[in-house]
Amino acid sequence: MTIEDFLADPASRFATVAMTDTNGLLRGQMVSAGSLKGIAKSGMGMSPVTLALDPTDVVQVIPGVSDGTSDFHDDPLVIDPATVRRLPWSKPGHDLLVLSNYSGGTAELCPRSMLKRVLDRVAKAGYLPRYGMELEYTLFDETPESARAKGYRNLKTATQHNSHDLVLYQVEQTEWYEAVAAMCVPLRIDLAKMHEEIGGGFLEACIAAGEGLEPADQLVLLKNFLRALAQRQGKCVTFMPRWTEAADSQSIHVHVSLKDREGRSVFHDPSQKNGVSQTFRHFIGGLQTYVGELTLLFQPTVNSYRRFAPGTFAPPGLTWGFENRTTCFRIVGHDAGSLRVENRLPGADTNPYLTVAATVAAGIAGILEQIEPEPETIGNGYTQEAPRDFARSMPEAIDRLRQSEFAKDWFGPRFVEAFTSTRESQHNEFRRKVPDVELERFFDLG
Repeated sequence: MTIEDFLADPASRFATVAMTDTNGLLRGQMVSAGSLKGIAKSGMGMSPVTLALDPTDVVQVIPGVSDGTSDFHDDPLVIDPATVRRLPWSKPGHDLLVLSNYSGGTAELCPRSMLKRVLDRVAKAGYLPRYGMELEYTLFDETPESARAKGYRNLKTATQHNSHDLVLYQVEQTEWYEAVAAMCVPLRIDLAKMHEEIGGGFLEACIAAGEGLEPADQLVLLKNFLRALAQRQGKCVTFMPRWTEAADSQSIHVHVSLKDREGRSVFHDPSQKNGVSQTFRHFIGGLQTYVGELTLLFQPTVNSYRRFAPGTFAPPGLTWGFENRTTCFRIVGHDAGSLRVENRLPGADTNPYLTVAATVAAGIAGILEQIEPEPETIGNGYTQEAPRDFARSMPEAIDRLRQSEFAKDWFGPRFVEAFTSTRESQHNEFRRKVPDVELERFFDLG
């Protein structure tokens, strides 16, 4: 199905044009077939303030966009015809979905536009990344309303016990698994794997590896439509990295391999230990050198940093190792077709476009600068001191990104200014809150 096919069909009535905001949420409008014809040529207006919104539409500060100087004007969204899909539950004639991103000056702030710029720069350097992503989430036998009524405490998860890869719970939830798989077909999501994770109701869904913007597009769609599917079934899901202190942390793991212009793997060298080429070592060196400065892109909310509480299965620092899940950058695979690195730092609340852009940019910079990595972690990384670390608090992450010349070079000064400003607004808002646990602990006897 193409936009032209849709417009040529007299039964076509409405389509949905969507973009991805800074939080990874799809925002857009349902437009008539007649309107879509014009939008396909000239774009569709949407205010850049959309990129300053938190998930519940609290307006965060972006200088020149949502501060006292803003006039709340529209800027053009340009649709990408290659992203045409069908909405899984809509009637024919109402089911076209097409993704878009900002053009012009607002493209500097737009996550999808930024990933495109990074991939174009990488291509000019002679490399083609291939990547896939693993998404962790928790499914509840609660509606959004019942969860809110309970104050998000004592929620009933879809399964009761910790159950990593437990087929019993997979079979018990057959209707959910099959509904997710069916949903992915019209959305053109290349769903490679699903399984039970560590914790009650804790699940993982994996996007197959691909190139360009496509895998990131698919993960955005998967996150948004998993929410919709759950709500249609009288359930709800969360992607919060730590929704309760009793749960393990939730993440998005990014798997990246790399080819040259001729399509050959540059990560594999059978003459080296574990087949890891010198170029691959430099890619790891770039990750260790620059990812710490980019922590805010991988940990973008106030909740993100609770993921690293003691006892969770989150990375211990910017370490690397071969087939070692106790490191941040885990090398996976054994031949030219499978050898890749898994970045285990991003939380499940990250924007997929920003996560991929930051991972690829840091690694490619390592290759271009021929950065040697720190020594490989052998054994349990949690019992060893990490030579380099990421930011452990939101203020530190904001400051490191704001000061990063690397981020300004690869992502643009305007993006760095805007993103750090919105995150600082969020952090300042939450600093004024008084958590229930503080009242419980200190109200009477503090």
